[in-house]
Order: sequence, then C-alpha cells, then structure tokens
Amino acid sequence: MRNSVLKLAQEAGKQEGAREEKAKSPAPTDDVARLQATFEQQLGTLLRRNEKLEQLNACFEAALNHMGRGLSMFDGEQRLVVCNKAYADIYVLPASMTRAGTPLAEILCYHMQRKGKKLTKAAALEWVKEHVARLQHGSPREEIQNLPDGRVIRVTYRPLSDGGWVDMQEDITAQRQSDEKIEWLARHDTLTEIPNRFHFRERLEQQFETFDPRQGFALLWMDLDRFKEINDRLGHLVGDGLLKSVAARLKSSLRAGDVVGRLGGDEFAILQVGVDREDLADNLARRLLQNIRGTHDVYGHCLQVDASIGVALAPHHGQDPEQLFACADMALYSAKSMGRGIHAIYTPGAVTPSASPNPLRAELQDALDRGEFALHYQPIVDLHEGRVSSFEALMRWRHPSRGMIPPSEFIPIAEETRLIVRMGSWALRQACLDAKEWPDGIKVAVNLSAVQIESSNVYETVIEALEETGLPPQRLQLEITETVLMRDQARTQEVLRKLHDLGVLISLDDFGTCFATLNYLRSFPFKKLKIDRSFVRDIPEHHDCVAIVKSVADLARELNMRSVAEGVETAASLAAVRAAGYNEAQGFYFSPPVRVSGIKRAIKQCALRLAALDTAMPAPKPQPRRTPK
Repeated sequence: MRNSVLKLAQEAGKQEGAREEKAKSPAPTDDVARLQATFEQQLGTLLRRNEKLEQLNACFEAALNHMGRGLSMFDGEQRLVVCNKAYADIYVLPASMTRAGTPLAEILCYHMQRKGKKLTKAAALEWVKEHVARLQHGSPREEIQNLPDGRVIRVTYRPLSDGGWVDMQEDITAQRQSDEKIEWLARHDTLTEIPNRFHFRERLEQQFETFDPRQGFALLWMDLDRFKEINDRLGHLVGDGLLKSVAARLKSSLRAGDVVGRLGGDEFAILQVGVDREDLADNLARRLLQNIRGTHDVYGHCLQVDASIGVALAPHHGQDPEQLFACADMALYSAKSMGRGIHAIYTPGAVTPSASPNPLRAELQDALDRGEFALHYQPIVDLHEGRVSSFEALMRWRHPSRGMIPPSEFIPIAEETRLIVRMGSWALRQACLDAKEWPDGIKVAVNLSAVQIESSNVYETVIEALEETGLPPQRLQLEITETVLMRDQARTQEVLRKLHDLGVLISLDDFGTCFATLNYLRSFPFKKLKIDRSFVRDIPEHHDCVAIVKSVADLARELNMRSVAEGVETAASLAAVRAAGYNEAQGFYFSPPVRVSGIKRAIKQCALRLAALDTAMPAPKPQPRRTPK
C-alpha cells in the first residue's frame, strides 16, 4: 500500500515539473486545480484503504494468536511466512525464530538443540528436503511428535500450490493420556492393578505363538484357601485389601518377563516363561506359597492365608490355552484334595474333578442329565400397587436319597466345574416357559453367575429362550450380584448393555456387600437395586441398619432405579422398608419359595399379608422418582 502511495506522489511530482517546463505556455489554471483535487482524492482513498488494511491485519493477528492450535506457513523456499503465538509456545521458540523469512532448517536446528541433540545444518537441510518431497504428493499428511517435556503434539501438513505448506499443531497430551488410561483399564484388574483375565489370556495366546519349543513355559493356577471365610467374617473392605496384598507379593516374586494376572475372585494365574523342566516351575510354586503365607497387615488386621496351586507345562501338557488351562485346573483340584496349602504339577491320567470322592461333585453332572433340578419361585411384592410384580426363580436339587439340597451346597461346585453354564441355560428356558402361563403383569427374575457371563454367550442364550417360549423381553428380569462386577468388567458391561437394549430388565442383587460397587452404578444399565437381606433381616436388633436401608432407597431413587428390599421376614421389617420408601419387597413374611404349581396360592397370600398390614398401618404415599436430566 505504501509503495502505491509513493508511486502516486512521484507521478504528481513529475506532473508538477512538467507544468514548470510549460510555464511559458499558457495553461488553464482550472486544469491544475483539477489535477490537485484528483491527487488529493486518490491519496485520501489510499490512506483510508491502508488504515482499513491495518485494521484487518490487526484482527487477523489477534485471531491467529488466540487459536487453540499452533499454526505456521512456509513458502516454496522453506522460509517462514507467518506463525502464531501457540506455535512459538509449543516449540519454545524465541522471537528471532518466528520472524518472517526464517528458514525452516534454522528452526529445526534450534528445536533439536533444546532436546539435547546436536543437528548439523547439512543434516537439517537434508531433512527439509525429504519433508518437501513427502508433501509433493499433494495430499495432507499427519505425524505425532513427542516433545522432551512429555507433551504429545499432532501435526497436520497441508501443501500449497507454490510449493509451500501450512502446518497446524494440536496438543493431544490429555487425550493420549485418557486413551492410555482407558486401554489400561480394559486390560487390568482395577483392585489389584495387575492384568485381568482378558489380558492374561491375551499374553498366554501370544506366548503360544512366539515361544521356542526347546524352551517351554509354565502356567500356574492359584486360588486362596478359605478366603471366603475371611471375607465374610471381616467384611469385603478387608477382603479386598488382602487381595491387593497377595497380588503385590506375587508380582514381587516373579522374574522379568513372567506375568501374573487376576482371573477373578480369589483366583490368580502366573505365566512363567523359559521353563523346560518341571523342577523350575516347582521351585516357583514353592516360593509363591512361602511368600503368601507371611503375615498380611490389612486395615489393622494381621492376616495369614494359604493358597493352592496347580501347575501345567507347555507344550508337554497342552498345545493351546484351553488345554493348558484344563490341565492346570485338574492340578489345582489335586492340590486342594490333598489338603490345601500345597501345589501339584499336572500328571497325565490323573483323577479329574468329576471323578472326585466328593459325592455331590461326582453326582452333579448325572443329576442334570437325569432332570433332578427344579425351579422354585419366591414372590416380589410391589408395595405401592399392592400386588405381586414378579417371582424370582431359585434352583433346587431333588436328590434321590438325600432329599432337597440347598443351592449353597451345590452352586459353588457347579461354578467351579463350569457346569453352571448348562444349569443356567436350563433354568433360563424353564423360567421363561413357566412365566408364560402367569398373568401378563408379572415378571420372572433369573440369576446370572459370573461364570455364565465369562464362559458362554449369555446374550444368544437369552434370545433363544425368549424365542422358544414366546415370553416378551420386558417380562424377563436378570439379576447379577456385586461379585460379578468385580471380575471381567469390560465383558460384563458389554453383555449387560446388549441385554438392556433387547428390553430385558437388569437388576443388581445383594447390594451393599462389596467394597467398590458404587463405582459401577454409573456405568452399568441397572434398573433395579436390591439391598442385601442381611441389612433388612437385622433391623429389629440393630437400629443402625434402618439408616443404611433408607440410604439405599434414597440412592436408588436419585439414580432413577427401583429399590427392592430382600429378607423381609416380619411385619416390623416390612413397615421399616415401606417407611424408607422401597418400591418392592421380598421375603418369608409374604411367602417362601414355592413350586410352579403354588404360584396362584402365593399371589393370594401376598395380598392377604399386605391387607393385614394396611389395616394396622396405612401405606405411606409413594415418593416421586427422580426425573433423569
């Protein structure tokens, strides 16, 4: 702009000189005045344009420097045309490096010097030459730069027609850290911070793909002896602390390259690499048991715990993960049957768990084949509508000689032998078939085991059961316990969300018995929260339970879930849970579990029980549920 003004002034000077040359000639004075007026008008226009241009440049510079990303432009001679403040800040460039005309090679040398690396000018020019060659393809390209201070920068290059380019720098450090955290959570147990079942299985599969047959490896499957007794006696907070302490000791006992993972509950697995002899795995198993036996200081409790370990070696005992796990499982069973607190190495032809001297364990498979299992149903009552809203399906074993065997005796065995998968599939189909004959407004609740979610395709099993029986998905309710959430969280969440989208109602059972459950309430699609029966059952003797019971009801209402009180055995406990605002109640006060033939009688009995209580104590008005935002 200023050059244009200068040219115009020079032109005016030339014209003034011409007028002096022609002074002797008569010139109309009005021509001079007209020329001067034209000059002043053009000069004013140029000055106004220049002022407007400076305003635009100021706005452009302000916008450039307030961008959230760095930006720089280089011309066809690889010289800086313009850059913003964010660009200078990202690479910590002084003002001398951000002037227009600065060669990229000089900026590169300065940046590498700050990283503690000396870069010659010749090497910088060679890098610039290769960089320009990559950009000549004419399409944008992207690269990730890791800066010395730990920041991660994503740079996008866009070529220009004159051979130059524009690049933009975005600080993605927080995003990269978040991605890494999500990736870590998907592969690690959040309690013990060691690999979870999924990640351990992944490492085992990789080991089979890459190991040298001349140097095999060992799988050690371990679980803690009588951990449930400690957990029940001292609480889940102490139990979780013990698991963390055991995991830390296992991790510190291994060599570099070995892997320890938590399979779930109190089960751990160790992958010992470079093992071609049984005595090497034997030595590690002995060392692990010795380290675990030491006193564990957990929340003021001095605890001692033993463990049993089963060992299998590849490729001698298994050619793939399934075979190796099966052999380690049999070895673990052998260790437990020999007295616990010891380890055993798999021996081909050894007695399998199904041939164990334990009569229940031996008969469980045949009992399922002979159809000795039956479902009993316990009503769940809607306290506001005054009717039975659903029945919970409970499995029973009619033993031919021992009579009715409670679930507490055979379910743990079924889960240990993985027979619970078949039993659970049968129970799901049978419950849907029975519920099809009930009044339309009554649902059926079926419990899911962690082993079912981990070892089978529960989603397909549910779809098949609904299609075969014709029961609408909205009438099926699936209940899981808090311990299921503590195992394979990623898989559990995926399965539950698919079932939720199908229309099946998901309920969290035994709420309040596990340490870390509150963290899961936001991430799983629960529609119903069932407080553990122990809190409700103890209301008459322990007044502090009333506060806990009410808090759970308030929590469910705030999270837009229905609340269910289990363990209602007296009129006093029913009155307490109703006053606390529970939507539903379940327990022997209404009815014990009944056979399918007793469903109608149980419905009538529940109505009589509610009517008797209403006569003595009118039901409180239902509190409104929280409207989701």
